[in-house]
Amino acid sequence: MREFDYIIIGGGCAGLSLAYELEIHEKLRDKSLAIIEPRDEYKRDKTWSFWKVIYHNFDDCVKKNWKNFSINIPEKTNYLDCKNFPYQSIDSGLFYKKINNKLKENKNIFFFKDASEINLKSGFIFNSVPSIKEDHRNLWQHFCGVEIETQDNFFDDEIFNLMDFDCDQRGSVHFFYTLPYSKNTALVETTWLSKVNDNSKKDYDKQIKDYIENHLNLKNYKIIYREEGAIPLFYPINKNEKNKINIGTAGGMTRLSTGYTFLNIQEHSKYIRENIENISNVKKYKIDAKYQFLDEIFLRVLEKHPEKMPDIFFKMFKASSKTVIKFLSNKSNFFEDLSVIFRMPKLTFIKALFY
Repeated sequence: MREFDYIIIGGGCAGLSLAYELEIHEKLRDKSLAIIEPRDEYKRDKTWSFWKVIYHNFDDCVKKNWKNFSINIPEKTNYLDCKNFPYQSIDSGLFYKKINNKLKENKNIFFFKDASEINLKSGFIFNSVPSIKEDHRNLWQHFCGVEIETQDNFFDDEIFNLMDFDCDQRGSVHFFYTLPYSKNTALVETTWLSKVNDNSKKDYDKQIKDYIENHLNLKNYKIIYREEGAIPLFYPINKNEKNKINIGTAGGMTRLSTGYTFLNIQEHSKYIRENIENISNVKKYKIDAKYQFLDEIFLRVLEKHPEKMPDIFFKMFKASSKTVIKFLSNKSNFFEDLSVIFRMPKLTFIKALFY
């Protein structure tokens, strides 16, 4: 069996981000790395979007930047700007290509489809595969999106729609999300915050078709790309062990109230790279405890009162958009936290402390 200094289990966003971070900073010059990833080929399969609140390595993989966005509930629309923190959308196909081209330059980096050829006890492990306990009570953010192309110019590509709650809620929390990449292409996504095993929410293609044709009033279009996924709104049960660190969702890098993960992965990768020489003894990297606490309360309200959530999200963005963006991106200070919290229905959230 082959032995390596470092072993990354899972060659998705987290695993590849870490490998790239180590490689570009020459931390693998005299070290060997194995990446275990079962897929046969890398191709576009995800869209990662976020407000750019920090520098990251992948600006050249960004499909589009926006400085304006909207959020709406029935009969109300709030138009906001994000010029301080542009909203970015990364094409996973470009991301995979950039990283794999770089990693191929290093003869000490190897890909394997499974771990059978590797001595897992030989090196330090970075695991990105979440261990999830089956529990019907768990909430997930599950979604399906299609990129569509129109024959004529249709979209205003200077503004994206973050949340459109003017749709069938079915006793859960449901919204549509539209990212116009150009005047005639856009990603349109249906998103649910609910139990993932509830199949009554999974007629995704029908939902999207109805939204495009009857809400956007767009009849002539073609689908050029489709993606589907689910993000756990709870922490996996992975534990850090000696000679092993969990990364990505497995390492708690998903912000539970939003599902945002990409930039947290980048910061975690940088933290690991800065401490790689003493990685066995490094302190665990975590999202700030205040966000974990606030997200837990938020999700309790979401589970107990899904019917209130469209109005809660809408009111939250009545605060300064800059403040809300920093709060949702783990970058807010105490006073900014209060500004967002004061927009929430106080009695509902106080009761949630005791659920």
